[in-house]
Parts: sequence; C-alpha cells; structure tokens
Amino acid sequence: MKRIAVVAFLVLAGLVLAACEPEVVEKQVVVTQLVEKEVVVTEVVQVEGKPVEVTRVVTEQVVVEVTPTPPPVPQGGWVTEVSFSDAKILNPILSNDSASADVHEQLFGAALEEDPFSGELIPDLTEGWTVSDDGLVFTFTIRDGVYWSDGTQVTGKDFVFTYRALKEGSLDSPRLSNVEYIAEINLIDDMTVEIVYSELNCAALSELGLGWLPAHMYKDDFTDIQENALNTSPTVSNGPFLFKEWVKDDHVTLVRNPNYWRGAPHLDGWIYKIVPNATVGVQQLKTGEVDLFDGVDPKYLVEMEMLESVGIYKYFDDGYVYIGYNMGDPENPQPRQNEDGTLNEDHGIHEILSDVQVRHAIVYAVDRNAIISRVIFGQGAPVQANVIPIIEWAYNDALEPRAYSPEQAAALLDEAGWLDQDGDGIRECHGCLYAEEGAPLKLTLITNAGNETRESIGVIVQDQLGKVGFDITFEAMEWNAFLGTIVGQQFDMCIVGWTNTGSDPDDEGLFASQNDLPDAGFNFVSYYNPIVDALLKQAKTVPGCSFDERGALYREIQDQIYADQPYDFLYVPRRILVFNKRIVGMDPGPWEFRSNMYEWYIQE
Repeated sequence: MKRIAVVAFLVLAGLVLAACEPEVVEKQVVVTQLVEKEVVVTEVVQVEGKPVEVTRVVTEQVVVEVTPTPPPVPQGGWVTEVSFSDAKILNPILSNDSASADVHEQLFGAALEEDPFSGELIPDLTEGWTVSDDGLVFTFTIRDGVYWSDGTQVTGKDFVFTYRALKEGSLDSPRLSNVEYIAEINLIDDMTVEIVYSELNCAALSELGLGWLPAHMYKDDFTDIQENALNTSPTVSNGPFLFKEWVKDDHVTLVRNPNYWRGAPHLDGWIYKIVPNATVGVQQLKTGEVDLFDGVDPKYLVEMEMLESVGIYKYFDDGYVYIGYNMGDPENPQPRQNEDGTLNEDHGIHEILSDVQVRHAIVYAVDRNAIISRVIFGQGAPVQANVIPIIEWAYNDALEPRAYSPEQAAALLDEAGWLDQDGDGIRECHGCLYAEEGAPLKLTLITNAGNETRESIGVIVQDQLGKVGFDITFEAMEWNAFLGTIVGQQFDMCIVGWTNTGSDPDDEGLFASQNDLPDAGFNFVSYYNPIVDALLKQAKTVPGCSFDERGALYREIQDQIYADQPYDFLYVPRRILVFNKRIVGMDPGPWEFRSNMYEWYIQE
C-alpha cells in the first residue's frame, strides 16, 4: 500500500562498479563543414575624387558547425516488472492498494500528477488552474488534444463525472475523504471545470489526483460503477498504455497506446508479473526472465550488485512500514460515526488493544533497531510518528524514540492488569480494563505473504512479544485476502506500509474518525482521538495555508499520535529498485519511477 532525517536521494549502484572496469574516455567532437555563401558587401570607392557607396554580391567560403542527426530511438520490446502482490481492482476511485495503482496509473491520467523528484503536484490532464482570492474556488483548464483510446475526446465531463461519482454516488470507496470538503463540482464548459469548496482546504490539490473515469462508458447516475466489468477489464484508456489481459495471480499485460497525447510509447508493452515471493523475483532477474523489481529485499543487495546485467537505484521511500493495532471490535466491525456525523455508540472496542498501556508495551517490547539491522540490513531509518522527515516543514523532530526495553514493556503490562499468575509464560487479565477476568493475552498478527521482509518482521515480533508474556499467532496471507481482512477490520495486528501521494502531510484519511469505515475507510485501526480530529481539520483549513502555521499543527498531531500509538511506527525503508540495463530512459525519483515509462526503450 499509494511518507529520514536525511534528504531523499538516489544512488546509481552501477557507479560503484565502474571503478573495477577499464576507464572510458568520452570525447566531444565538433563536426564542421566548409560551405559557400552569397553575401551582400557595401564598399566606399572614390569616383572623381568623391566617396561613393557601392553594393555588390560576392561568394564567400565559411565554416559552419553541423549537428548530426541523432540515431532514432529503438522501437518495440517488452518490459516485465515483477511483484509478489497482485492488483485487486483497476478502477482508480475504488482501489486501495499499491499493486492496483501500479497498473491503473498507466491507464488513467488525472488532473494532476506527482513530480517524481519533489513530490509536488503538477498538471497532467489539465493545463493549469487558478484559485479564487478566498481559496474556495479552483478553476481548471482541461488539456486540449487528449483522447480516450476509442476516439472520444477527454474533456471536463470526465473530471466532473469522476468526482461527482464519489460525492453523489453510493460507492463503497476508500476515496470518499477526497470529496469531503467539496460543495460543488461544476462543468463551466467542456474544457473548464470549477471545484467549489465549502471551506478552505489546504490539501485540495492532493485530493484531486485520482485517475479519471471515461464518463461516456458509465450511466449518469453512477449506479453501474461498483460492480462494472470495466473494473477488471478496462476497454478504454487515456494513459500511455492500453489494457490487454489480466490473469489473476499470474500477470497483467498492457500494450502501447499509439494515440497517447505525450507521444506513443517506444515499448510494445509492459507486463506486471506476479511471483510467490521475493526470492523467485530475484532469481528471475538473474536469469533475465524479468526486467524490473522495485522493492528488492535488502538481503539480496550484494548479490544484485555483482550482476553486470542490472543497474540499481536506492532511495528512501515516500512512506513507512508499521504494525497497526485494531482498536475496534474485530468480531463486529462498526463505523465510528453514524450517517449524521454523530458518534456510533455501538462501535465496540478491542478487549486488549484498546488499552494504550498495552500498545505502549508492544512498542517497548519490539526492537526496531534489530529489525532495521537484521531484516533490512540497515536499509532504513526509524520514524516515530506519521510524518516522514522528507516533509521538513511539518516533521516533528522533537519526538524521542521509545527504546527497546522488555523490562519497561513488562512493567506496563503489570500495571495494565495483565499478569502471568499461573506461571505458563502467558499473561492473563487480572483487573485489566476491558477483557474478561482470566482471558489470555492472545493476539493474531498478520501480513501479506510473499513479502519476505514483512514475514521476517512478523517472526521477530512474535518471538519478542512472546518473551514478555504475549501469545502471538503469526500468519502471512495472500495479498487480496490480507487487504480484505485489514480494510474489513477483522484483525488484531497487521504489518503493512503506507506510501504517500503527494508531499502534503494531511492524514485525515488515515486517522480521522469519519474514515473509520469497515470495508471502505483507511482508518482501519479504528483510531479515535477528538483532539486529533480537530487538529487535522484545523491544519487543513488554515487561512493562507502557510507552512509555518500548518507545520505547527502537524507537529501537535504527531505529539498526540506518538502518545496514543495507534501504530508501532517501524521505519522508512530505503527502496532498492533493480532493473535490466537493456532498459534505457528511466528517470526515477524518490516519489515515483514509472512516470516517464512512455519514454523508456530497449537497447539490447
């Protein structure tokens, strides 16, 4: 799943290997040519003792620089990218996972896209926008000359339809928070769209980056979106590639869109290949069966660096890995709010994890530094709360890391009423807050199968929590089953990660109570803190949207989340992107690496 203390950067590992190879001397040669050129010359001559100007045409030889015609970019060929997570749905307003986004972002353009190096949002299917003086009205000019692959022009109707579907349709979508502050979505004309906000929204642009649906393919009342066949077999595209096929748990194939508005891709197509785990992916990189693997397990880094056929980019990710604690009732998940916005009194609690002392005890019992050194071989940086250091203006660097301390964890569990009175090594409830007297301190921890890093973390966490009296069952689940379980809030603890979309630190989608929605919202840990609710709203609606004022509020939010510990924030990973050197034209940044895939080509 679409956020250290150092600036994000890229390292091309091939440069390290260059010292072992013969030195390559590059020479720039200026090509010249001698040509004849007619020029007009004016001279002064003496006629009968008087100066007279005489103009005549003469031929001269001059030397000119000749710019050689560059060789044509090779056309054709396929890039196969490996993943151990399959997509879930190819509708950009219904998807909630990174694997789905990897695919549908190549099919559906949006109003805005991320700059791969800064994370800032820049125009994509729009040429630009204006904002009213009060900051409530955004007016977008749609880019002319863009067409869906069936020949229909892309217009503001598609922009309006996509966001009205979220605003007015009855969709089960994790993207409903994207339209929470929108009052009106107006089509001024085919190429002009007006978004009117009910109140100032400093994160407005980051919420307008969803891919557009082709309005002409759906009913006007949005009733056919949720279960539409287009969700798994989209027949039209406005992105660089077209959908060809999707064989579940095996591969997704996209082919060149010859009418892509930026120019037809050089590649014939892109295959998103699903493998059972990272080991298989690495082996297929070595044999050349696949070309690209983003997120290679760090334990394979040295092995990859020894391969002459591959290049490596290493960069700090725009997100973090964490252990999430479900504070709702996993046996009866309920939305935190009623439809009228009041609190749902039937919401329920988790008998163990609703106690903040238990959550703090888990944080002290898990050795994050050992995970970073042993599991990811130092390729990560610890993080204390929900904003990563790359967002410098909002990052709270005053938070003290909770050091690994099994003794502190045990003391907190004792204080919380979880004691091992029968001496079997498992604590039981003896005066604890919510569980029945005598109930064991028993929890299930889940993650997605195939992600060897997270599976290794799970084994360590199971062992370390066992040492302080927990009975932990650890399970690695198939990706889509895992997603359904966590978004459905039917779990105790999970190991997963977030990736930012844009560089705004707004986290209402993750931590605001209105997004505690089983099967739909991203606040699937059922976190509720009315102070955080208020601060998130305030930070999003600061008059003038100044970084100074917003940053102060986001640091307060981090203070609250650090105190509540809805997650055990583990680390910001240093991603390892390995690619076959036959791929030319890649220009990855820490926020995105596929943004220019239409420019990639194969040089055998």
